[in-house]
Amino acid sequence: MGDDECRVEDYSELKDLRLVLDQEAINLENGFALCFWIYFSGSTRPSSLILRQMCFGREGEAPFLALSEENKLMAFPLMVLHKEGPPTENSFPWTDLVQISSETECPLQKWVHIGCKITADYMHLYIDGNLVGEKLLYPLMKDGHDQDDLKKISLSGNDGNDEKLQGYVYNVQVLPVSSSIVDHFMKNPPVKLSIDGMCPHDEVEEARDGVWSIVGGKASCRRNFSLEVVLLDALGRSVHKEMEVVASLVYSDNGELVERSGDGAEAPLLTSFDGTELPSTERPVMIRHGRATFKLKISQLSSKSDNRLFRVCFHTTHIQRYPFLEAFSQPIRCISRNRSKCSSEKFLKKLASAQLDETDSPTYNSFEADENCEVYFQNLDQSESKCIPSSKRIKAGQDNLPSMICGDGTSEGVKQRNSRIEVQLQNDDGSDVTPSDSESTDTGNSESRWAEHSTNPITDAVIFKYCLEGTEERSILLKGIISSASNQDVANFAEQVCLYTGCSHHRHQIMISKELILQGSETWTLISKKNGCVFWSDAAPEINRKFMSIARSPSRGLSTQDLEVLREIAGCGNELSKDDFEKMWCWLYPVAWALSKDQLNGMWKCMSPKWIEGLITREEAEDSLRVPSGLQKTGMFILRFPTSRSWPHSDSGSLVVTYVGADYSIHHRLLSLDHSNREMDSGLLQELLLQEQELSQLGRVFRRN
Repeated sequence: MGDDECRVEDYSELKDLRLVLDQEAINLENGFALCFWIYFSGSTRPSSLILRQMCFGREGEAPFLALSEENKLMAFPLMVLHKEGPPTENSFPWTDLVQISSETECPLQKWVHIGCKITADYMHLYIDGNLVGEKLLYPLMKDGHDQDDLKKISLSGNDGNDEKLQGYVYNVQVLPVSSSIVDHFMKNPPVKLSIDGMCPHDEVEEARDGVWSIVGGKASCRRNFSLEVVLLDALGRSVHKEMEVVASLVYSDNGELVERSGDGAEAPLLTSFDGTELPSTERPVMIRHGRATFKLKISQLSSKSDNRLFRVCFHTTHIQRYPFLEAFSQPIRCISRNRSKCSSEKFLKKLASAQLDETDSPTYNSFEADENCEVYFQNLDQSESKCIPSSKRIKAGQDNLPSMICGDGTSEGVKQRNSRIEVQLQNDDGSDVTPSDSESTDTGNSESRWAEHSTNPITDAVIFKYCLEGTEERSILLKGIISSASNQDVANFAEQVCLYTGCSHHRHQIMISKELILQGSETWTLISKKNGCVFWSDAAPEINRKFMSIARSPSRGLSTQDLEVLREIAGCGNELSKDDFEKMWCWLYPVAWALSKDQLNGMWKCMSPKWIEGLITREEAEDSLRVPSGLQKTGMFILRFPTSRSWPHSDSGSLVVTYVGADYSIHHRLLSLDHSNREMDSGLLQELLLQEQELSQLGRVFRRN
């Protein structure tokens, strides 16, 4: 969606809507079509009037569109054309009037497209491009009516005086009756701000009631947490529109801003810039390529606010505030570090015994969610999925391969040759659950990510700290460890982390650390020539050459579209800074490393068919599985590398299978390979993929230019 198709001034309140048909430049001889998008606020109540009709020369008004007692959409005939059109003195409940109604409730806090076709002979009602009601009106036509009577009609929105409905409209058009409602629905839909994945896993514990516990308070104790905001259109597509968004802390019960606790006190919600903590309200973040990531801290404890819960509110910086350009986090309880000490001690005891119970430790839940070793979603079609720990990943032995398609967290054994494949779920919208370095907008750490940190021999305290910290903190720990530790020390450290976390996928992330940092430093030095910033166009060829070398792929490098994806991950424009490069490199190196292994190397080099078509985004994969009439056939799948898995995340460099499931919806499964298994080559992996019950045919990717 282009910039000219996403203007805030194109939106208006329903109460300000006025349509006079006589002023519309259309032929009203055979009737007219009315199309518009509407957003009902959460305070909207049933039995509410949406549009009223009035006739020039007649007193009073009558309903034209309304919500019934069941919140179903109702449409009424025109009072000047039909004998049983609604009289001007009639009021709710309207049950005795001639009308057509939808069969399902009209959703709130969501954009809905409404279309009506009105003639003297019939009336049609459409919701989201689908015909939901029709009625033959020819028998009700008034004798001696004139087609010019239509020009006497005007329509106006609910003025809000009844305090039952608050709505917003977009792209209201009166069209010839022959116009396509579907075309209006598909072209230029409105936008909505949302939080991508409702569970930030760094330093967050989630209770059974969905309340997040975040450590905050004084500067020495509070911790970062990340939330990603996305700008989507009403059809669920990413909108590439630059728009500034600001974060603020509000009370969960009434939405009012959380005030500073006293004179000279810090702002309740903070972000970092150039090493300095600033009030989040003073540092808007620009949405680029449809998304923006916020790294935040809370200074205000719930205990100092009468134990009230908070939410993070994101909204655009425009003067006019609209609810569809706002997004709210889950309720938050901000606690001090001391409060979580008990649960942390319990977790360390569990780590020491290597007998972890994923179901009863909130601290483990937070840690496990951060690494996403075992996260699944109860309902993949809900937009606000909760993160729930499942049992540990099942590691198959000689003759046992877990089923790839396993939506409830369990596995179904499948006999295969001496191979291992492990699969875990992503979230409902296809994006990956854990925020990664490549998606962070925090620039507070002015030191280079490649900076060396001296450290003593690796102690148990360092191991436990690595297990408990988030991805960003783990990367800092690793850089300090490998700067002084021997290869054997690093290998022992990797084994200890795998033992205490119960997840073997940390091993290769730790083991590749030295090469990742060394080759990253060499590549940046070669690109930058000791400059702080370089043009992306100058850096891209060298990045491509380095990728081909690491991936052992002399015949296939990165396409123009692949490089554009890397630029999005880096978060840069025409110029590439060192921080931008490091964010990109932490994502690219594990991918190139994985492609160098036998299981994937042959698939990457294979051009017919293209098993891996390139570095594609979730949106590109999903778009490739869609056709004008809906979705591709069941079983069609595409392989991709998730763009939110960056080193040292345990799943960086892994593949995701995006496919059309048996329920005729798009699903995403994370495919985790055991690269130490030298008996599995790319041919066997292809065979295993096609043997899966829900995967039947490799799809093609249609790249965006």
